[in-house]
Amino acid sequence: MYIIKVKGKAKIPDYIQLRDEKFVLIAYFRADRPLQKLEKFGLEGKETELKKLIDSLPFGKLQKLEL
Repeated sequence: MYIIKVKGKAKIPDYIQLRDEKFVLIAYFRADRPLQKLEKFGLEGKETELKKLIDSLPFGKLQKLEL
Protein backbone atom coordinates (compact mmCIF):
# COMPACT_ATOMS: atom_id res chain seq x y z
CA MET A 1 0.00 0.00 0.00
CA TYR A 2 1.18 3.53 -0.81
CA ILE A 3 0.39 6.91 0.72
CA ILE A 4 0.59 10.42 -0.71
CA LYS A 5 -0.25 13.82 0.80
CA VAL A 6 -1.96 16.26 -1.57
CA LYS A 7 -1.75 20.01 -0.89
CA GLY A 8 -5.06 21.86 -0.86
CA LYS A 9 -5.56 25.32 -2.31
CA ALA A 10 -7.47 28.28 -0.84
CA LYS A 11 -10.47 26.79 1.00
CA ILE A 12 -9.75 23.21 -0.08
CA PRO A 13 -7.97 21.30 2.72
CA ASP A 14 -4.98 18.94 2.41
CA TYR A 15 -5.90 15.35 1.57
CA ILE A 16 -4.34 11.92 1.96
CA GLN A 17 -4.60 9.21 -0.68
CA LEU A 18 -4.05 5.51 0.01
CA ARG A 19 -3.25 3.43 -3.07
CA ASP A 20 -2.84 -0.32 -3.51
CA GLU A 21 0.10 -2.15 -5.10
CA LYS A 22 -1.23 -1.32 -8.58
CA PHE A 23 -1.54 2.37 -7.58
CA VAL A 24 -5.35 2.22 -7.66
CA LEU A 25 -6.97 4.72 -5.28
CA ILE A 26 -8.50 2.84 -2.34
CA ALA A 27 -9.03 5.66 0.18
CA TYR A 28 -9.15 9.45 0.10
CA PHE A 29 -9.56 11.52 3.27
CA ARG A 30 -8.71 14.88 4.81
CA ALA A 31 -5.31 15.07 6.47
CA ASP A 32 -6.79 16.73 9.56
CA ARG A 33 -9.52 14.07 9.90
CA PRO A 34 -7.91 10.64 9.65
CA LEU A 35 -9.84 7.78 8.11
CA GLN A 36 -12.37 6.18 10.44
CA LYS A 37 -12.55 2.65 9.04
CA LEU A 38 -8.88 1.69 9.24
CA GLU A 39 -9.66 -2.01 9.85
CA LYS A 40 -10.85 -2.18 6.24
CA PHE A 41 -7.22 -1.61 5.19
CA GLY A 42 -5.49 -3.67 7.89
CA LEU A 43 -4.45 -0.56 9.86
CA GLU A 44 -6.56 -0.98 13.00
CA GLY A 45 -4.71 -0.06 16.18
CA LYS A 46 -2.19 2.05 14.26
CA GLU A 47 -4.05 5.36 14.38
CA THR A 48 -1.33 7.20 16.33
CA GLU A 49 1.44 5.96 14.06
CA LEU A 50 -0.59 6.92 10.98
CA LYS A 51 -1.27 10.41 12.37
CA LYS A 52 2.46 10.96 13.03
CA LEU A 53 3.30 9.75 9.52
CA ILE A 54 0.69 12.05 7.94
CA ASP A 55 2.07 15.04 9.87
CA SER A 56 5.62 14.34 8.68
CA LEU A 57 4.80 13.47 5.04
CA PRO A 58 6.03 15.89 2.39
CA PHE A 59 3.42 17.04 -0.11
CA GLY A 60 3.26 15.22 -3.44
CA LYS A 61 5.73 12.45 -2.64
CA LEU A 62 4.40 8.90 -3.04
CA GLN A 63 5.74 6.61 -0.30
CA LYS A 64 5.30 2.95 0.55
CA LEU A 65 3.14 2.74 3.68
CA GLU A 66 5.01 0.74 6.30
CA LEU A 67 3.61 0.89 9.83
